[in-house]
Amino acid sequence: MRRAILILAVAASAHGQSFTVNGFLTGREAYVTGQPSWITGGFGRLGAGARGVGEHAYRGTAVAQLGADWRPTGWLTAHAQLLGRAEPSGSRGKRAGVVEAFVDLHNEHWRVRGGQFFLGTSRENTDPLWTSRYAQTFSALNTWIGEEFRPVGVDLQWSPNFYGSLGATAFRNNDTSGALLAWRGWSVGNRLSVYDEVLPLPPLRSLQTTFTKQRRDGTVPFETDLDGRTGYSARVRYSVPQRANVIYTYLDNRGDRELHRGEYAWATKFHLLGLEVGDPDQLVLAGEYMRGSTTMGRGVMFVDADFFAAYLLVSGKSGRNRLTARYELFNTEEQDFSPAETNEENGRSWTLTWMFDVSTPLRVAAELTQVVGDRADTPDPDGRSVTVEARWKF
Repeated sequence: MRRAILILAVAASAHGQSFTVNGFLTGREAYVTGQPSWITGGFGRLGAGARGVGEHAYRGTAVAQLGADWRPTGWLTAHAQLLGRAEPSGSRGKRAGVVEAFVDLHNEHWRVRGGQFFLGTSRENTDPLWTSRYAQTFSALNTWIGEEFRPVGVDLQWSPNFYGSLGATAFRNNDTSGALLAWRGWSVGNRLSVYDEVLPLPPLRSLQTTFTKQRRDGTVPFETDLDGRTGYSARVRYSVPQRANVIYTYLDNRGDRELHRGEYAWATKFHLLGLEVGDPDQLVLAGEYMRGSTTMGRGVMFVDADFFAAYLLVSGKSGRNRLTARYELFNTEEQDFSPAETNEENGRSWTLTWMFDVSTPLRVAAELTQVVGDRADTPDPDGRSVTVEARWKF
């Protein structure tokens, strides 16, 4: 593999091109409490859980992320991000796959992007390969983005000057976005879903009875489009580098709410406001606020819920040390009031993180995360984790 990459890099250089590869190797060990994690088909809010309320366990994970960028000319860039992972026993989902794959056409003021990509709204996941420079886990808001929303389409961005930009996106293949929020609820973690990955849903009674035609093994956030309808998004950004950054985004996936190939196309829309004040390399205050709705089905077989999430973090870097504190709130609000499970949920989470740069490529970290709240018709999903991490950058 390394030899092939070297040959490609040499060939690109010989033709005046550029080919770069970067990535992370990350290992984590966590002491966790609470319900089994959602990724094992349980009710827990965290990426790793114990066996139940009052129980604790030690869980280890490892993740390899690889990003490659090819720039054959000054106006064309191709990017791909691949991921592989080892998770605790019983975890479901794919062990490897594609996170992003897109092509950019760009000049000084315009950029056209086509493929599968993150929208770039996050104020915490601003490091390469959609990683966070502030904490090991992401906020509940960005945990959901990483799990269940990633456009497959075309994005147009206009930057008239250094300070601002306007963007618009047309996309498909995100028809089931909203299923996790409505049926599982919010979670706090750092797991990035890959293309065509089946994610588990909790063992709810309605999924076994009411929605008898719904596939039983889970939901697929990114797959071949279900309803043939095109979603859209629009955003505006204004920034003063190293001082402040504000971005507003509106998105509507325009799902038709009908059943297709064993899955429902959810109609999901949201407003998202992000703010960053200060210098990320010294002291920064960052936060995001999201409010939206998601619905599927019709007649007596339907789900309708509003959702909300917001977080605020403060992070300071001194020498090789970084300290971060994050607090967040999230909820879902029942709107269908059907005989099936209630979607009502209210929760909050706080996270404290210490990071230390051992060397240029090696970073170690320790983090405390606690998630509390209540969700109707499910066992107590609260949990706590104390995690140590080593990450090697290449």
